[in-house]
Amino acid sequence: MHNLAEFLSKYKHWFLFVLLEVASLVLLFRFNNYQGSVWFTSANIVAGKAYDISSKVGSFLTMGKTNEELTLRNVELEQQINELSKKLYEHTRDPKYLKKGQYRFLSPFKLIQAKVVSNSLNKSENFITINKGSWDGVRRDMGVVCGNGVVGTVYLVGIHYSVVIPVLNAKSNISCAILGRSYFGYLHWTGGATDMAYLDDVPRHARFKLGDRVVTSGYSSIFPEGVLVGKVRHVYNSDDGLSYRLAIQLSTDFGNLRDVCVIDDASIRQQREMMVAAQDSLKKMGDGISQSD
Repeated sequence: MHNLAEFLSKYKHWFLFVLLEVASLVLLFRFNNYQGSVWFTSANIVAGKAYDISSKVGSFLTMGKTNEELTLRNVELEQQINELSKKLYEHTRDPKYLKKGQYRFLSPFKLIQAKVVSNSLNKSENFITINKGSWDGVRRDMGVVCGNGVVGTVYLVGIHYSVVIPVLNAKSNISCAILGRSYFGYLHWTGGATDMAYLDDVPRHARFKLGDRVVTSGYSSIFPEGVLVGKVRHVYNSDDGLSYRLAIQLSTDFGNLRDVCVIDDASIRQQREMMVAAQDSLKKMGDGISQSD
């Protein structure tokens, strides 16, 4: 104990120097946007390589379970396709109608396949890192999905890696609708369970039932209409009593997320560009009016 005290006393100036250096770096990168973004980008490139290696090992160890989930998902999709084929054939008597409709739906889409190399679940603002970036065509605000449904939105883009804001992030805000019922709201996650989120602002006159599927509404410039989100499990009144709050069991298993796809949809990209142009135009008009006053 005496030797430890003597050692600390002898090198206390060095310990103080290191402590002050760490504190100054934390303050520099935490409260300065430019330095923080430079640090985040540089650290993400280095950490991405390490995460990529560990992700490949984890992916190999969980390959059996992943294959089982894909098999079950494929069976479910086959059943849905068969049901839709029967209904469409009854109405049109054209067996090629469904095939034509699927081609029309998928034609605008380009899916960029990616691997998850880092994924957090225990924070209020979780992030996912994927191994595709601007070099592969990924851009900010693109939607990200997996075989089971919605994952999140691209937030930061590097050359070879990108950071995604998943549904399991307090800042995530995705416009969703109840399938076949035309009622929509906004999906939020409030922490806690990683398989549950809440659909807010559903109107009081909405008619639905437990177990109804929830999909993306197509009203945003990120996701097309109809991407699966989950199922309705519980119904609550909103805090102000003017709308419903629905508890949604998410279809995506974020704890076992390995393979994702980034949606590069030409029509969505054009919609986003038009929205940005409209906002810039309104801003210029406002500036012109204020200057004239």
